[in-house]
Order: sequence, then structure tokens, then C-alpha cells
Amino acid sequence: VCGEARRSPESHAVHSANWSGYAVTSKRRRITAVSGSFVVPKVSGTFTFGYAATWSGIGGYRIAANSQNAFFLGVVTKGADYPAAVLGLNATVHTNKRKIAADDFFKGMYETALGADEIITAVSFPVPKKAAYVKFPQPASRFALVGVFVAQTAGGVRVAVTGAASHVHRAKAIEDALAKNLTVDAAKAVKVAADRLNNDLHGSAEYRAHLVSVLAGRAVAAMS
Repeated sequence: VCGEARRSPESHAVHSANWSGYAVTSKRRRITAVSGSFVVPKVSGTFTFGYAATWSGIGGYRIAANSQNAFFLGVVTKGADYPAAVLGLNATVHTNKRKIAADDFFKGMYETALGADEIITAVSFPVPKKAAYVKFPQPASRFALVGVFVAQTAGGVRVAVTGAASHVHRAKAIEDALAKNLTVDAAKAVKVAADRLNNDLHGSAEYRAHLVSVLAGRAVAAMS
């Protein structure tokens, strides 16, 4: 369902036909906290699988990466930004039943380690020595055609890549290179294999492989 947002002049609430909900803005003061409760409907239809998602957040309904972060983490949209930070920083995903390390959380396209009866309640991030995220946005959606998150952590250098493959993953070859020499040239010198990367009308697998190394170098530069 597509549609344009409509503003209610009396309340500053914006209602949208594109999703079920609304966004509230304030011209008088900054909004510093939000909360929400949801009843998630059961998904039914002729398909063998389905997804439902809920979110509440601060950052702006016009910016998908901010407003829909809970959805993107829960079902792992391939071009989402937040999963790169979760994996790149080795975050811990908290659910109503357990804690899941980032390395064990992401399983595939629209697939995570979440059980059918689990929901995400929080995500905790360790503070890195330094880190940076750089992406090459897909022009229409602004999602990451390729995005690279580089972090120097207490456990070593971590490099997470989003958008390039079916789901967010670590670039071990670049991690190994940066562990020896944390420089732009070291990152750009790594030739990333293209055999498991996305190949579509937005860019070939080889193009994405090239972007991974280039953006990793730019992330290292941004960390300086």
C-alpha cells in the first residue's frame, strides 16, 4: 500500500497510508523520549512465510534508517544500516528469553536466530576505541547498496558489511589486513571475492566487491 502522509493541523500528528501508525512532531520543545505498546497481528495468506513488525523511535519518520530500526534488525533487510553497527561492534541482542551475541544472530536474508516466541527487548553495545560507518546509498531507497562498519575494539578490528550480500556479514580478509596495519591503503588493497555477493540491476557482484574495499578504506579514514 502506497500513499502520502497527511498532517493533522490541530495536533502535529502525521498520519500515513504507507504504514499503520503516525509520527508526532513538536515545534515548542525537543522530544527526548518515546514509548509504545503493540498488539502484533497474525500474518496469514497464501505464502509459506510472513513477517509483522512494530517500532517506536526518535529520529524522523522521513528517514527509514532511524524510524524503522526495530524492523530492520528483526528481519535483517539486506541494505539496512543498523545491523552493520550491531555486528561491527559485537553487540548483544537481548530478547524476552535470552541474550544473543551478534556473531550468532544474523543467519541469512530475512533470517535471524530469533525463535517464533521471541521478541527483541534491547540491544547493548560495547564502546569501541574508535569506529566509523560509511555507505554507498542506493539512489531511490537510500538504503545501503554497500555499507561498511569498521571498529577497533578491545578484541581487535571488526569489519561488518551490509547491502553487498544476502545479509550483513564480517569481512574477515579486511579484518586480517587491518589487524596488521590499520590504514586506508591496507583496507583498499584487499581484493574481496564476488562469488557470494548480490548481482542485480543496481550493481554487479564485482562492483559491490570493489565498493567493499573502497568503503572500508573510507571508514578507516573517518576513524582518524
